[in-house]
This record gives sequence, structure tokens and C-alpha cells, in this order.
Amino acid sequence: MGIPQSRLNRRIWGEVAAGSATDSPYAWLRLAAAVLIGTIGCISMWSAVVALPAVQAEFGTDRANASLPFTLVMIGFAFGGVLMGRLADRFGIVVPVVGGAVTLGIGYIVSSFSVTLWQFAIAYGVIGLGSSATFAPLMADISHWFTRHRGIAVSVTSSGSYLAGTVWPPIVQYFIATAGWRQTHIGIGVLCIATMLPLTFLVLRPHAPINQMTAVGVTAVGAQRTLGLSPNALQILLMIAGVCCCVTMVTPQIQIVAYCGDLGYSPARGAEMLSLMLGLGVVSRLVCGFIADRIGSLKTLFLVSSLQAVTMLPYTTFDGLVSLYAISGAYGIFQGGIIPMYAIIVREYFSPHEAGARVGGVVGATQLGMALGGWMSGAIFDLTGSYRATFVNAFIWNLFNLSIVLWLLSRRQAQRINA
Repeated sequence: MGIPQSRLNRRIWGEVAAGSATDSPYAWLRLAAAVLIGTIGCISMWSAVVALPAVQAEFGTDRANASLPFTLVMIGFAFGGVLMGRLADRFGIVVPVVGGAVTLGIGYIVSSFSVTLWQFAIAYGVIGLGSSATFAPLMADISHWFTRHRGIAVSVTSSGSYLAGTVWPPIVQYFIATAGWRQTHIGIGVLCIATMLPLTFLVLRPHAPINQMTAVGVTAVGAQRTLGLSPNALQILLMIAGVCCCVTMVTPQIQIVAYCGDLGYSPARGAEMLSLMLGLGVVSRLVCGFIADRIGSLKTLFLVSSLQAVTMLPYTTFDGLVSLYAISGAYGIFQGGIIPMYAIIVREYFSPHEAGARVGGVVGATQLGMALGGWMSGAIFDLTGSYRATFVNAFIWNLFNLSIVLWLLSRRQAQRINA
């Protein structure tokens, strides 16, 4: 007679919990589930962008105020990442993801009943809190399940947010145009609950492998010394760098749909450019993951941040339809790999026991940068009536990021020489 299915299931989960699943087929299955959950949960980052013209028209407000829902979703995303990371460190990934799915559903449904812009924006703050469980905590969780392929695994997990930006904008734009933004938001809320909960309970139940929570911790402590900085000092620097780079990163993402409308193109063209930008951003994240596994995450961060700055400048000069498609594609290729590098840096320089909270804090800072950039880009446009100053401002913030990363690289080199 064969082994009863219930006993077989217990044996499988027991082996996984014992730490035998590192870099195993189950680890890759968990990675696939994490990407799918992230793709669904990160719809919040892009539904606000696509809905911006319709919301602005209905509530009769200016561009800066119409950008507030995106700003608040990023703030909720940032602070939620720390909270959800701590929950993941203490209870495992299931608790924050389940809580996030329910919060997402409630937030979207409540947003559909908004009668003022502020009600809609506050609802998006709640949505951002729920969505945060599907980004930084998942990256921290998957980092425990890989050693040889950690860079690519974390980068693949982070691609859920960009896959969301590739898949959802045209779909959300279609339903907003045909059914209205209120009905569309109700549908999104139902979708999040109905899909994320089953995926979480079916695949993500096992806790991180024990060998990754012990042996790797020793190397993490040694890695912190290579920069000659305390863990908290390093985290603060990474958070400042994250804010700076993501003020730049978000500017084309949040404004491209509205920018196309101002130039006389339809919002659908802008949504297509956003999808192109983020679709190629997925490719960027995968490539950067491979590069980070070979040359290290700090060098990779400096590389892609430099390329992001270079591809920001053409937005200040070209505004033809074909040019905007080309610039958006190039921008997507070069900026997509930045955020996962921060998560990989944290796993290289900090103890895995606090990976959830540390990754949540640093990646949360990048979301604060997006919140600041989303509001700032709209405010600069309202002041100047032109996007040229908006894109120049974004480029300057990128230079601040590069100066911090370059300083960290030089400090690491000096520490090696003095060792």
C-alpha cells in the first residue's frame, strides 16, 4: 500500500521546514507564487496612475491634488513595508500577506464610494498599506530560500510590481473607459481577495529554512564590517539613497499618462507607454539579478542608477509620439533593476533574522521617494505649466543617489586596502 496523502503532505512540509528546500524545486515554486501574488497585489501602484485623468475630471482639481492618491498609496506602501516586514520576521509570511489581501479588498471597495478627492486619497493610503505586504516582505522571504541564486530570485520576486504595471494599466484603462472608475475599483477589490488568499494558503505556509536563519547570519555580521559602518548608519544611508533614486524613477511613471493627454495624445497611448516602460523594467530586473550574483549588488546599483539618469534627460527635449515610446522603452530597460538591489544589499550586509524589517525599512524609503516624486512632479507642473522643469528636477535627485552609492563603494575599497 502507498503512503496516505495526508501523511505524505506532512512529510513534504516537514522536509521543507527542516531547511532541505534551499535552491530546491519547492523554492522555485514558492518564487513563482510570490511573483504572482506580487503582480496582483501591486495593482495599487498603477491603478492610481491610470485613474488620474478621470479622477481629476470628476473632482475638478489640479494636477498636484489629483496626484495625492498615488502619493498616499506610496506612503502607505512605505510604512506598511516596515510593519509587514516585522510581522513576517515574527510569524512568517502568511500573516502579512493574508492581512494585506483583505486590506486591499476593503480599501478598493471603500474607494469606489468616495464623494471627495480626500476620501479617495485616504482610501488609497489604506490600499497602499495592504499592497505593501506583496513587495518587500516577499523579497525578504524569498531571500531565505536561495543561496547560489539569491540575486536573481530577489529580482524575480520584485518583478511582480513591474508585471503589475505591464499587465494592469491597459486593463484598468479599458474598464474605466467602459464601466467607470468606481465600478472598476470594486472589481479590483474582489479580485485581490479571491486570488491572493488561495495562493497564499496553498504555497506559502512553510517557514524559512533553518540553515538560512543560522549559518548565513555569521557571514552577514562579517559583511557589515566591510564598510566600516554600524548597521543603523548603513541603513540610514541606504534609505536616503532610496528616496533620491525613486523621486527620479517615479516621475515618468506617474506623469506619462497625463503628459500624453496634455500633448494631445489619448490617455490610452500613455497607458501603453507605461506598460512598455514597466514590461522592459521586468527584463531589467532579471538581468540585474544575474549581474548582482556576479559583481555584487552595490556595483550593480551604481550601474543601473547611472543609466537611469542618462535616460531621464531625453524627456526634457523630445515630445513626439514615436519618441516618447522609444524613450519610455529605454527608460524601462535601465531603471527597472534599482529597487531589488537594495533588498539584496540588505541581505548581504545584515543578519537574516531581521531581514523582513530591514528590507521593509529600506524598500519603504524607496516608496517614500516615489510618494515625494509623485507629488513633486505634479506640483512643479502646476507652477511652471511645463514638464521640462519636472524632468530636470528628477535628474538632479538621481545625482544625489549616485553620490551616496559611489561613497559607499569607495569606502568599501578603502576598508579592503586597510585590512
